[in-house]
This record gives sequence, C-alpha cells and structure tokens, in this order.
Amino acid sequence: MNEDKEAMTDSDLPSRILITGATGTLGQALVPLLRDAGPQLRLLSRSAQLTDGSVEWVRGDVSTGVGLEEAFRDVHTVVHCAGSQTDDGEKARNVVSAATKSGVAHIVHVSVVGADTVPVVGAVDRAMFSYFASKREAEEAITNSPVDWTILRPTQFHDFVIMVMQQLIKLPVLPLWRGVSFQPVDTADVARRLAELALGEPGCIAPELGGPTIYPMSGLARDYLRATGKRRLIMNVPMPGKAAAAFRAGANLAAGHADGTGTWEAFLAKRFPHATSTTG
Repeated sequence: MNEDKEAMTDSDLPSRILITGATGTLGQALVPLLRDAGPQLRLLSRSAQLTDGSVEWVRGDVSTGVGLEEAFRDVHTVVHCAGSQTDDGEKARNVVSAATKSGVAHIVHVSVVGADTVPVVGAVDRAMFSYFASKREAEEAITNSPVDWTILRPTQFHDFVIMVMQQLIKLPVLPLWRGVSFQPVDTADVARRLAELALGEPGCIAPELGGPTIYPMSGLARDYLRATGKRRLIMNVPMPGKAAAAFRAGANLAAGHADGTGTWEAFLAKRFPHATSTTG
C-alpha cells in the first residue's frame, strides 16, 4: 500500500467492510489483507460458514438478493468480488439495491479491462464474448447507483488463461484466436489493489491493473502444453465479429498500467511444479 494508506489511523478506516464472493479465489486472497488492516470484516456466503472470531460470516445470495439487506446492515464498504461468466448485471443490481436500503457508503466493484470498449453486438460476439457484455451491464448498475462507488478494471487473471486452455484442450487441435494477446495478472496483485481501494475514499474508475508482460495467445498455449505435458497441434484461427477485432486491437490489454508483479512464469511453476515453462 502507498504511504498515505500506511499513515491511516484507526479513525480513518471504514468501520466495517463486507466482501461478496469471499470464498472465491480473489475473495480468499483479499480477506487476510483487510482482516489485518483493522476494520471489522464481514464475509458473505450462500451457505453457513464457521466464524473464527477474526471475521464474521453472514448468509446471502447476490444472484437472487436474498439476505443481502440484512447482511449489509451497519456496513460502510462493500467489496463486490462475486463475479461470474454471466448474470453479473443482475448480481450488481441486487448489491446496489441492498446497499442503498442498508445505508452502505461505498461499493468497490471488480470489473475487467475492456468492459467499456469491447463491443458485443452480433450473434458471434454474444456467443464468444458475452462475459464482457455481462461486465458492462454490471458497471452500468454500479455507476448509476446512488451509493458512492469505485470500479477496478484488471486484465484477465492467470486462472482465466488456464480455464480457456482447459476448454480448448478438449479438442483434437488447439484453435487459438489469431492476432490476440493477453496480459495476465496475478490474483494477489488484484487483491492488494482492492484492499487499498476498500480502505480509501470512493474514487469512481480506478487506474487499470495489468500483468507485467503481454503475451501472444500462442505463447501462452505453448507454455500450458509444456507445463501439463500435453500435445496438441496449434492452429491460429481468424475470429469474426467486432469483439474479436477489438481484442486484436488490444482492447483487453492495459499496456500503460503493467503494474502487476506476479508473472505468468511464476504462476505456472507453482500451479504445475514438475514442469518449466518459457513463453515463446
């Protein structure tokens, strides 16, 4: 955290912070950072969790809105990490509704680089890039909220690249998106930035957060194949549609904000400890 955040006194900190998606990968990385920072921490889950005294678990469902109003009561800041591939707009609207009724002062929302610039207009776009339409819809719900807000747009996580490869590897050849690159960012880097934003004042759209290096998709695929010991013929396939064209133009990248420190190589070495990867 920067010097201003380190200089905060207890009276400067939000009195209570709630995290949605606390059991997810990002939520789990964020919890210890905020727990150790000082505010009371409340974690949202759809199922009962064991409270250990250092944090408070409450039940609620962002997909339906059930339990949110009660869960948000006496909360100053909600950090909304409960994202998914679809229906993020509805989740965000439920969060906004409950936050408004419960008197929440600040919503911190995690979106993605390109949510505002990747067009999802045709059938092909909707089939391949509906994730970005969902993220844009969620951003609109947050920005139209009467509650003060901050939105962080990171690039795709390392885990996202793995998820894409796991889907493509099911095919006899590995069809990659021709001309597309990624700038994967480490979950820990995003969690650290979110902690700073949650402990600070509302700031609207925060600076983007990208990983330290931009890689062609083919390089990431070769790394994944080496790390997993799998073999596939790689085919670079041209993707139709306006969203794919935006990707080729770099709409999913944050070249000017390559502030993440966790590398793709280090992530692969940890995820697949018996293999070594070098992107090429």
